[in-house]
Amino acid sequence: MNSYHIEPHSFQIPVMGTGFSVDTPLKVAKYGISSVISLVDDALIEQMRKFHSEKNNIPFTPILKGSEDWRANRITSYLNLLDDLIEKEIKDMLDEDFVEGSQITKYFELLPENTLKQKYQEMKALSEGKEKIDIQNYLKSQVTKGSIDVNIMTKLDNIPVYKGKLLDVKYSDASAALRGFAKSKISSSMIFSAGLNPRLYDAISQYKDFLPDALGKLKKKIVIKVSDFRSASIQGRALARKGLWVSEFRIESGLNCGGHAFASKGVLLGPVLEEFHKGKAKLMETLAGAFMKAGGDERVVAEGLKITVQGGIGTTDEDEFLRDNYELDGTGWGTPFMLVPEVININKDHLKKLSLATKTDVYLSNASPLGVLFWNIGNSASEIARKLRISKGVPGAPCVNKHAAFSTEFSDIPQCMASRTYQKAKLEALEKEKLPSKIFEIRKKYILAKACICHDLAGAATETLGIDKKALTALTPGPNIVNFSKISSLKEMVDHIYGRINLITSEKREHMFLKELELYVEQFKTRFEAVTLETVMGDGKKQLVEFGANLLDGISYYRELSEKFAKEKKESFIVTLEALRLEVLNINKKIEILS
Repeated sequence: MNSYHIEPHSFQIPVMGTGFSVDTPLKVAKYGISSVISLVDDALIEQMRKFHSEKNNIPFTPILKGSEDWRANRITSYLNLLDDLIEKEIKDMLDEDFVEGSQITKYFELLPENTLKQKYQEMKALSEGKEKIDIQNYLKSQVTKGSIDVNIMTKLDNIPVYKGKLLDVKYSDASAALRGFAKSKISSSMIFSAGLNPRLYDAISQYKDFLPDALGKLKKKIVIKVSDFRSASIQGRALARKGLWVSEFRIESGLNCGGHAFASKGVLLGPVLEEFHKGKAKLMETLAGAFMKAGGDERVVAEGLKITVQGGIGTTDEDEFLRDNYELDGTGWGTPFMLVPEVININKDHLKKLSLATKTDVYLSNASPLGVLFWNIGNSASEIARKLRISKGVPGAPCVNKHAAFSTEFSDIPQCMASRTYQKAKLEALEKEKLPSKIFEIRKKYILAKACICHDLAGAATETLGIDKKALTALTPGPNIVNFSKISSLKEMVDHIYGRINLITSEKREHMFLKELELYVEQFKTRFEAVTLETVMGDGKKQLVEFGANLLDGISYYRELSEKFAKEKKESFIVTLEALRLEVLNINKKIEILS
């Protein structure tokens, strides 16, 4: 098995919450599919290490909270365990014969229609004999393990409190997670999301695996998730000046995604992709210059810079168009995999809720204590419990993990805005402000909307696997979930991605670009209402004008882009585009008369 082959698949499975994809690599890596684990919740990671150790009859020694560098050590141990288990699976797979139902057969059946797949089909057509055996041996030599990639949200970087005392800054959540990954033996990518964290970025170069080895290879690569070209340029240069190479920029739609939604100022995905397409060569030149000036290795630069995209992709036509038109190196498919229990952790009840979800069930919420928009479903166990606590007059969740505890508004020790203690204090403070009733209710609703996204996102794994039967499950799919209702196998979903079958069940699915635009128009309306009600402080009108102008620029771009579509698709695309343009113009007129 060669680690340096071109990736066998054109897509990867992005991080989904904490519990959904915490062990997804164990389910897909042997088939050459890369996936991403969140490193937010070390308590969950330790629970999963115990679960998989016991399941595979491997001795387990707990890493206790309070022990030296426990968070980093838990992460290192879990990643090493996954790597060992996957290597064993692949070894067993390579010992199998090419017969129906074997894992080695499944590996090649899942592949896209590339040259390796063609070689596999050629082998199948041969009669038994030396030639067939030779091709089978060749095929096995080409098997490539999917990457066990990991994700750190850079803003989730609390300094932990243990026994009432703040620990040293080196034990901060993000720093410890980075250290845990860096110390592990796996060769994969660290995906940084949610913006630049100088303290974290300063720490990367102390770990040799992020630097080239004697052959000029990077054992651990840096990937940055971005929503615009400027962010990529700033973060890429910041790292290059430290002698660190960014191997990939992973572009994500600002709104048409699952989990946290980092909305832009109305700048749409299409124009962002166009800017990357036109500016990639210049970006590469700029980063390479800074990297080499800092003593970088030209062999690393020669490996190149990948640009990929994720967020709302739902059909093979969209996937192929993105890769061909913008010359992208790959795509990410997340939300559709939430209906593939073979790939993620989810119980039958919540799987059914997802399969039945409609457009009104899936909504952007203020549930995240991070103050970022968050995709939600109202009938998850987590949301039902949140509403029940409010109805009983005891809003707020018990704060177990404290990974989102940032507020020092009422305490020197940071509190989570979803916690019971914070919400009680915040509501009491709100009462004292004596606000007009309408604004009071808006702000009260915002406070109460905050939900536990640490413990409850882990519930998808801990409750489903019987680790914590009392755990609650939060659901965070993107809006794309409403286009799928069939609970599918891994093979079915991969076949859908590559156009071999169609799993779309919605009769009126919008193109991913139009869906994102629709979401931004809704955000435009919401922001206009907030400015009108004076619930937003600052230069609200100026920001609205910029938002509207960006939307109209994006609409003009999409009108030109539609010339590349087939006639029938172009016509329906333009009709929806024009309707959304008129909505934007209508809001712009209302903005003009604001004082």
